[in-house]
Amino acid sequence: MLRTHTCGELRIADANKQVTLTGWVQRLRDKGSVLWVDLRDRYGITQLIFEEGKTDAALLQSARTLGREFVVQVSGTVVERLSKNDKIATGEIELKVSTLNILNAAKLPPFTIEDDTDGGDELRMKYRYLDLRRNVVRESLQLRHKVAQQTRQYLDTQNFIEVETPVLIKSTPEGARDFVVPSRVHHGEFYALPQSPQTFKQLLMVSGFDRYYQIVKCFRDEDLRADRQPEFTQIDCEMSFITQEDILNTFEGLIRHLFKNVKGIDLPSVPRMFYDDAMKLYGSDKPDTRFDMKFAELTELTRGKNFPVFDAAELVVGIAATGCAEYTRKQIDELTEFVKRPQIGAKGLVYVQYKADGTFKSSVDKFYSADDLKAWAEKANAKPGDLILILAGETHTTRKQLNELRLLMGDKLGLRDKQKFSALWVVDFPLLEWNEETNRYHAMHHPFTSPKPEDIGLLDTDPGKVRANAYDMVINGTEVGGGSIRIHDKATQSLMFTHLGFSQEEAQKQFGFLMEAFEYGAPPHGGIAFGFDRLCSIFGGADSIRDFIAFPKNNAGRDVMIDSPSTISQEQLTELALEIAKVKQKS
Repeated sequence: MLRTHTCGELRIADANKQVTLTGWVQRLRDKGSVLWVDLRDRYGITQLIFEEGKTDAALLQSARTLGREFVVQVSGTVVERLSKNDKIATGEIELKVSTLNILNAAKLPPFTIEDDTDGGDELRMKYRYLDLRRNVVRESLQLRHKVAQQTRQYLDTQNFIEVETPVLIKSTPEGARDFVVPSRVHHGEFYALPQSPQTFKQLLMVSGFDRYYQIVKCFRDEDLRADRQPEFTQIDCEMSFITQEDILNTFEGLIRHLFKNVKGIDLPSVPRMFYDDAMKLYGSDKPDTRFDMKFAELTELTRGKNFPVFDAAELVVGIAATGCAEYTRKQIDELTEFVKRPQIGAKGLVYVQYKADGTFKSSVDKFYSADDLKAWAEKANAKPGDLILILAGETHTTRKQLNELRLLMGDKLGLRDKQKFSALWVVDFPLLEWNEETNRYHAMHHPFTSPKPEDIGLLDTDPGKVRANAYDMVINGTEVGGGSIRIHDKATQSLMFTHLGFSQEEAQKQFGFLMEAFEYGAPPHGGIAFGFDRLCSIFGGADSIRDFIAFPKNNAGRDVMIDSPSTISQEQLTELALEIAKVKQKS
């Protein structure tokens, strides 16, 4: 090794030791008679000292040629610092340097490589290898490593086996768009990159590997946002001979193990909520349960008072914001403008101020008496000093709109503390959802999800009411995992494909291998997949998953560091028989 110790290792007990360190120059402070250099590696920072009259003149001169991010090797004696720094672990000592070897000089970096950098997102993405030197980014990747390590440790104790599944598979019509890979050998045919190892993990259950897992890379060609990347990582799991209860208990155990061993937090038992209740009480299938503010349905209490907006509405629903009764008109107008934004789409907002003295003031005083407003307040569990905010319209849309307003109020009231964690299982999702564009039902999770046995008869009469044996894990309003009990027999799987609009020929072409496997003794099975990047960002208290990925893409799906995606040569295009792409590239 070129070093005897790391830059985060030395303490006062090491005083008078002869040591060798290597690392990057973080900063220099030259006071004329004394030169201090902060030397950094991924373990920490050690201060180096060079002194006029005590340090060899040639050595001191060489030290003064150093610049930020030079890579150096130094040897010397550990000494006690006169002015100690309690902000770093090595702050009681410094290294009195006797030899200096410049291993590599460096250009001045394009941004400051410190916790509080002056580099913007795009610049830091272009020079990601420099950004990774910053403590905050390095700590995010260390956290990711620990989550992976503890995941493997827990699943190993539960008799799971890690199995790698293929990366080059076949494209399927359900779900998000696939990334496709042209075949050079088979012209006109394409592989797809997996959105999930779904069918392979089911085949492993048929094979008798009754407990499988994989920390696996997946790919989806979809629009991006803070918690999405074109490639992402899942903790992918499957189990045989189990019920839904077994899955929930096993993977609640995983989440609690991770919180305990990564964050040092004893997460309480995870409550469960039916999908229908989540939508009714929070307007979301991934409710943030760090705070209360449940929905109160006021439809029946508001009808028949000649207020057209409420009389015409399918649903009138509100929330009580604690302690907000004295909001000014300007503040209420800002809330109104928020819900009227195009991405939310409400036409307006009704408010009721429940004053501290027990009186009421509202935007609908013309239509409703104080007794009416008091009844609304009781329904919403509002108390004197609270502000009731009400939306009206079509049921599903209005609930989604009020969910956005609820989250906004949670932020305004400081109720969404990133250091507070609330986990929830949401269960009994609808099996199917109607798509207006395709004018047919699609699988809400995927085509292999088992319907509740008692609901199978509804597939022919009322498909939208069929419940799935499906479940999601939600933490702080973010879906971090989801799964289901699978269909494990050919007849039921064929029935499902039929209701999803597949012809027999299409189902055979896409999934014939799976249905044939079911004829060779498939056990009852089910599983779950956790968004590994999302879990890491929640543990790290961040909104974006990007800092928990070593080399992420930007919001346009580009890697600006290596300039990808990029064009390929004409020879490659010809070899792959991609004539359309060739014409486009010529033009």
